[in-house]
Amino acid sequence: MHVNKVSAVFTLNHVAEMLGEDEEWLFDVAGDMDTEDGQLWVYGVGEHGVMAFTEDGIENLKDLIQMHKDDPSIVAEQRRALDALRKPTHDD
Repeated sequence: MHVNKVSAVFTLNHVAEMLGEDEEWLFDVAGDMDTEDGQLWVYGVGEHGVMAFTEDGIENLKDLIQMHKDDPSIVAEQRRALDALRKPTHDD
């Protein structure tokens, strides 16, 4: 029988404050994380959802932060790729 070992999660804004990082930048860095990495979404009444992390997720995020600081172009490249996907195509 599988037992869930997550007893608490920490919201993005709380983690950003804990780590001394910009919340918006951290959102971009964490965008590629999956549930298996310890990133999940928390929903409440009338809310769109808030990104949150397990304790293991925070550790994984710290590794990602270091990778992004070592190569700042990663987030910029991800944004360019997303922008390209969002641009409408014109079939004239």
